[in-house]
Amino acid sequence: MVRDMTTGNPAKILIKFTIPMLISVMFQQLYNIADSIIAGQLLGGDALAAVGISYTITMIYMAIANGSNIGCSVVISQFFGNKNYSKMKTCISTSLISILSLSIVLTILGLVFSSSLLINLNTPESLFRASADYLNIYTAGLVFLFLYNICTGIFTALGDSKTPLFFLILSSVFNVVLDYILVKYTSLGVSGVAWATFIAQGIASILSFVTLVLRIRKLNCGKSKLFSFDILKKILFVAIPSILQQSFVSIGNIFIQSLVNTFGDIVVAGFSAAGKLNTFTITTLTALGNSMSSYTAQNVGAGKIDRIKKGVKYLYFMSFAITTPLFLLFNFCPEIMMRIFVNETDTAIIEAGIAFLKTVAPFYLFIAIKLIIDGVLRGSGAVNIFMVSTFSDLLLRVVLSFALSPIFAQQGIWYSWPIGWLLATAISCIFYFTGMWKKNIKNLANK
Repeated sequence: MVRDMTTGNPAKILIKFTIPMLISVMFQQLYNIADSIIAGQLLGGDALAAVGISYTITMIYMAIANGSNIGCSVVISQFFGNKNYSKMKTCISTSLISILSLSIVLTILGLVFSSSLLINLNTPESLFRASADYLNIYTAGLVFLFLYNICTGIFTALGDSKTPLFFLILSSVFNVVLDYILVKYTSLGVSGVAWATFIAQGIASILSFVTLVLRIRKLNCGKSKLFSFDILKKILFVAIPSILQQSFVSIGNIFIQSLVNTFGDIVVAGFSAAGKLNTFTITTLTALGNSMSSYTAQNVGAGKIDRIKKGVKYLYFMSFAITTPLFLLFNFCPEIMMRIFVNETDTAIIEAGIAFLKTVAPFYLFIAIKLIIDGVLRGSGAVNIFMVSTFSDLLLRVVLSFALSPIFAQQGIWYSWPIGWLLATAISCIFYFTGMWKKNIKNLANK
């Protein structure tokens, strides 16, 4: 289904559009959470730590895929909102060709430099082999990761958040089942976890692509080009800042992971488990920002700027509904959450994870507000101030991690999250409430 978000009640539109995206993101995170749960429960703390170390690197790939997704989605949304269906179709084919080419290049580079990346992460020798096996298998499946993300971005730009959700639920359930079978009944170990993700992700991407092709054929788009460098420039104008934003955040996490690794296997395992729960939360909240980007872009394309502020207000309420139960769960029942990943006898690992969760959980609402505002900045084309907001969070977290860890040990690293979030949220709010983002709308339209 294609949804026009430039008319109708903003609250109803955003609820119907955003909820499937939220569910989709939650199921997508099941890939990574299932990997850690099964590795920790069936293979032990070392396997959990190995998956966690590799995950830090795979986040870079996911950041590039998500940034590309956002860039393509915003531009397609603008053409769709402006009813320029011919250019919209050209933008779709240009996006697919570009993103698949990029995924092939990254696959080659990733396989060549995987060992070097793990060495620079200060990966403990006892975890190196398992981490390398997991990382190489995951890297080999990058084309599936990128294809699924770009298809999801295109569906989202057309106002359809339900179709990719259907395929993702199917794929996620299959991934969990396959994870268990390959680890429990084969000798693959951590590699079995990676192969399960490879296969499940491949299925989701192929099904999404076939459905997308059939859907586009039904649209009366008129004549269109297969590839356009002019449209690619428009995509890059939005995509590059988004890619840099998400990639630099992931690179910042690599620096933080390298610092965590110096505190030993127990802290690494605890952070790996608690970090997955934190990533699940942040990624879920990111769906609100992505939803706001598509909504903003369509209304910018239609020249209906007043509808954007109404959308922001409704998503604020939604963010409160999401963050409150997560705060209560992580802050008051953290031991239960940690036992999902490791046995109750691994008390040291559980304690390390609890310390992280109780430090960051009270501040989830603030980062939710920031991500929603960032969606407006990105969707309106205010990429410069969007980058400033994002990088301030990143730089603060990295600098504070290294500054505070000599004083408070690993707890100093945990403190860097809420401090960075609070300051970055303040910066985003200044950009939004002063109306600075509106100045970029006219410039974007002329590009």
